[in-house]
Amino acid sequence: MSIPLPTAAPYLCLELAGTLMTPEEFDAVEEYDEEYRYELVHGVLVVNPILLAAETDPNEELGHLLRLYRDQHPQGAALNLTLPQQYVRTRESRRLADRLIWAGLGRVPNRRHDLPSIVVEFVSARRRDRQRDYIDKRRKYRELAIPEYWIFDRFQRTLTVIRNRPEGEEELTRGAQEVYTTPLLPGFELSLAALFAATDHGAQAD
Repeated sequence: MSIPLPTAAPYLCLELAGTLMTPEEFDAVEEYDEEYRYELVHGVLVVNPILLAAETDPNEELGHLLRLYRDQHPQGAALNLTLPQQYVRTRESRRLADRLIWAGLGRVPNRRHDLPSIVVEFVSARRRDRQRDYIDKRRKYRELAIPEYWIFDRFQRTLTVIRNRPEGEEELTRGAQEVYTTPLLPGFELSLAALFAATDHGAQAD
């Protein structure tokens, strides 16, 4: 049963999970319990625990590899910006992604108005989280026509890439010892072995 929304902007916390909110009310929040992560899904506040190190460590490694590409590769200017833990904004939702990548704009993107070129998720263990990443978010990003969606699965040791093209959706799968390349980041070679090594390293801290 949904909890009525207070008149003033609320202090977000676990107890408010299920609260009905508008995107504008969600965006106006300034104070929240930092022990949790918050999303707005079809007008309902969703509260989840902070990510494990097995998910955040490979995300940090990915950010490092992307910045090396930007700073050192001859074609690195294709990468405009990459940030962890960012919202993908829709008319009725604020979906929190593990990492967003903007490419090919030729300028610094406006996070509130420019949709990312690539959305990245690192799969969590809970069944509902897996369904969210593989089904719910995949459908949402397809509706938004986001060019690529990367799903890193530390349990299957795979990267699943969903490419949304005008002619339809394309799905690619790469194993833990493979390298992934994308035309969105020319010359960038993503070693999956490096990311899954970071996953194993982070898991030792959990």
